[in-house]
Amino acid sequence: MSDATAHAIDVQAIASDVPDLLGDLRSDHAGETGAVMIYRGILAVARDPELRAFASAHMRTEARHLDLLSELLPRRERSRLLPIWRVAGFLTGFLPALFGPGAVYATIDAVETFVDQHYEEQIRKLPTEGRGGALRAALMECQADEVHHRDEARAATVGHVGFFIRAWTWAVGAGSAAAVAAARRI
Repeated sequence: MSDATAHAIDVQAIASDVPDLLGDLRSDHAGETGAVMIYRGILAVARDPELRAFASAHMRTEARHLDLLSELLPRRERSRLLPIWRVAGFLTGFLPALFGPGAVYATIDAVETFVDQHYEEQIRKLPTEGRGGALRAALMECQADEVHHRDEARAATVGHVGFFIRAWTWAVGAGSAAAVAAARRI
């Protein structure tokens, strides 16, 4: 989606028809901020060329999503907790990268599984046509990218996922849900 198209979407007008839209977009903006930082965290430590290429490519996509949401969401409507989301995102990438590609791919799978569901909930609220249709289409594009990231991470995961990785990915999923709940309000 181009910046001109994003600029043409009147979020305030759509919000009058769609309950909690600004909170949803606030959580999306916070999430995409965190996503960019996840990949920065991975790149801060990862030395594996394939993992670095994976992280670099995905970071570019997440940065495009962040640019889109920054264009859509007025600054005054953004989460006041962005510094926390930046640190949390960085650590969510940095920590598994210390343990290697398997831990990173499992983390990305967990994050993107959550994000897919999160976007789906929002997409279902939006009309297919009219002033909400363009926003719906934009969120569907973001969702498709996130599903691609999840599937790519899942395909790169090899072997058995042990207890610690399962516990970590559970914590990542629970943390993502808590972050969305907070970002919708603050």
